Parts: sequence; C-alpha cells; structure tokens
Amino acid sequence: MAAITAALIKQVREDTGAGMMDVKKALTEAEGDVARAKEIIRAKGIQAAGKREGRKAQEGTIGSKVVKTAEGETGYAVEVNSETDFVAKTPKFVEFTDTVLGYAIAADANNVDELLAAPAEDGTVKVAVEEAAALFGEHVKVGQFAKISGPHVEIYAHKKSAEMPPSIVAMIATDEAGAKVAHEAALQISAMGAKWLTREDVPADVVETERRVATEKSLAEGKPEKIVPKIVEGRLNAFYKEVVLLEQPFVKDPSKTVGKLFEEVGGKAFAFARVEVGKGEEE
Repeated sequence: MAAITAALIKQVREDTGAGMMDVKKALTEAEGDVARAKEIIRAKGIQAAGKREGRKAQEGTIGSKVVKTAEGETGYAVEVNSETDFVAKTPKFVEFTDTVLGYAIAADANNVDELLAAPAEDGTVKVAVEEAAALFGEHVKVGQFAKISGPHVEIYAHKKSAEMPPSIVAMIATDEAGAKVAHEAALQISAMGAKWLTREDVPADVVETERRVATEKSLAEGKPEKIVPKIVEGRLNAFYKEVVLLEQPFVKDPSKTVGKLFEEVGGKAFAFARVEVGKGEEE
C-alpha cells in the first residue's frame, strides 16, 4: 500500500477537482492507488465538487427551530446556500437544510465554524455539505448562523412567494410577559431590518462615525456653528430610530415605538437575530 502523502492528495485533487476529505477517503479505500482513487471519486459523483467551490452560492433557504431548555428556550437559524433558486426550492434541498439545522441543535453550535466541525452521519457537517454539492450539482455552503436564548423565543419565517422556502428568518428572545407581543416584534424585525436592540448596543465607533458625518453635513449646509451640536443630536436620534429595534416606530402603529409595545404588556426583549438569504459575507 502506497503512503497517502500530502503530495499524493494534492495530485488527485488537482486531477479531479474533488474536496480534500473526499480525496483522502478515496485514496484510503484504494490503498494509495491513484487510478483506483480517481475511479472511486467518479463513481461517487463528487469529481467536480471542488471545482464548484469557486462559484457563487447566494441563493438558498433558512432552517429554523426553537428548542426547550432547562433555562427556557433557544432559537437556531441556519442559512444553507445554493447557486440557483431552482435548486433552493426543491424538497431535497429544503430537507438537507433541515438536516444541517438538526446537526447544529445536536451539537449546540454557537457559530458557523462550530457547526461545520459538528458530527454528521458520515463525518462532519463540512463533509456533508461537500457531498451535497455533488448531489445537487451546484456549489453548496453554510451561510449565516444565528442562535439566541431566553425565557421565550419567537420565530417568524418569511417566504417571498408560496412556492419558495423561507428567505428571511427573524428571532426574538423575551420574558414571559413579552411573549404576548413577540410575534409582532418578529414581524417588525423581518420587515424593517433593525441591527441592534438598544442604542447602548450600537458600537462606539459606529456612533462616532455617524456623529462625524452629521457634523460635517450640518456645517456644509451652512448651519450656524453654535447650533450644530443640537442638530447633530437630532440626526443621531433619527439614526437610532432606523437601526435600533426598540426605538423603531412600530410598523402597524407608527405612533408608538417597538419599545412602547413591550412596555404596554410589561414585558422585555433580551436579544434578536435576523437572517436573510444572500445577505451574509461575500464569498
């Protein structure tokens, strides 16, 4: 049996375009015989999987679920991407996404890296995704991942059309009283795309940038320098109303904020997450 060296793996990868784990498995099965390993790769239909990795995968769907825990509830949302919406809406792709979600829950993963390293049926989730690329004939990848916990977690999954799977998932964690309006808040998150829960959550550098831009804009407009600070604060408040969930006007009744919505039921929101297909980091 020939030694399975890094150089040997590299050679077969270059010749077949298959992923590293697939090549290593094939060489092991072929006892180091390169020709036989290539045959195994072809037989399994994974020859082009590696070549697909360079192609964009910005379509897809999102699997989501709330799980009961000793402390309350935890919500998970996992985006799995394909190259086309044709593949994304097939029952098999939706089923695969739900399978990946199940792996995330079983491993109690906290991020994409932990999910990809989590155990799957024949290895890790990373291997399962590589094999899915062969099955669907497209580049497949795990995109965004979200996880939040609290006494109550509400999920709203939005579909752009009836025949398509969910393209936006909004989750919010609340106390028991807040659960009364959690669904409304989840709809708000889906529609309005808030980035932070409270203004205190907005990073200092983001606030500083907005303050600087507002100041420069006010001076460029010829506003008297002595009133510029007041104008800047007004513009910052407008910024908060756009990006902070609890300060956004409630879409169903803009006369009150989402924060007021929770106040009216004596409830609190602790965390939220929003995942939209194709809105994660560029490949």
